[in-house]
Amino acid sequence: MSRPSWFKGAEREGGDMTLSDHLREFRYRLLICVVAVLVAMLPAWFFYNWLLDILNAPYCSALRGVDPLSDCKFLVTNLLDPFSLRLKVAGYGGLFLALPIILWQLWRFIAPGLYKKERRYALAFVISSFLLFTAGAIVAYFTLSQAVNFLVRVGGPEIDIRSGPVEFVRLSLFMMLAFGTGFLFPVVLVALQMIGVVTPKQLSAWRRQTVLIIVIIAAAITPSGDPISLAALAIPMYIFYEVAVLIGRVLVRNKAKVEDSESTETDEAAV
Repeated sequence: MSRPSWFKGAEREGGDMTLSDHLREFRYRLLICVVAVLVAMLPAWFFYNWLLDILNAPYCSALRGVDPLSDCKFLVTNLLDPFSLRLKVAGYGGLFLALPIILWQLWRFIAPGLYKKERRYALAFVISSFLLFTAGAIVAYFTLSQAVNFLVRVGGPEIDIRSGPVEFVRLSLFMMLAFGTGFLFPVVLVALQMIGVVTPKQLSAWRRQTVLIIVIIAAAITPSGDPISLAALAIPMYIFYEVAVLIGRVLVRNKAKVEDSESTETDEAAV
């Protein structure tokens, strides 16, 4: 997809863009993301059966923990559910496959607001975000079996649970999306420290409040609502918080050294 002429001109000016230029750039990058998701949906659509088997595994494991003879089949009461399910699986699969492109476009959108030397972190930003999101989705997947087991048993032995495929797949995908988003927490914190919105010192002073906020966020974004999922998300998020503070200290220290060096060179040149 070729860039519009206004975008090339704005980029050559070193990021000095008007509000209308920013809005047009946002629209341009959003269009790239939408096209990337639509294209990535095609392989996800054709690999639907394989993806559904993967999503069905935690459900099957939980049911057979209660009834070893369970056939693990979903219950469908609406004729349109299978088609709707396939669309959802393809949509979320396309979103995941297009995630590197989406993250890259996000970075390219915010990069003009950073110093030139800070833009070198673009590759690290994209790779770390993709890896952390993937790690979060994987943790959610393995946590899902325990979460479903808890939800199946909490109702008691008198209740025979048979989930519909749309409801369970929605739960599974939302869990992966929630965990993946939660695992991006350190990337957001490091970015905020890089642009000076918060400082490592401030984050260190907010530890107690952060624990409470993390628990509230984890409880809010985990769709299953069980304590196992909450703990599986909240604990890594706090660990990531501490790691982000350490990384922020290093980056802020390096940034200060670079700025001092540039200031010294400017003063010497002026003399």
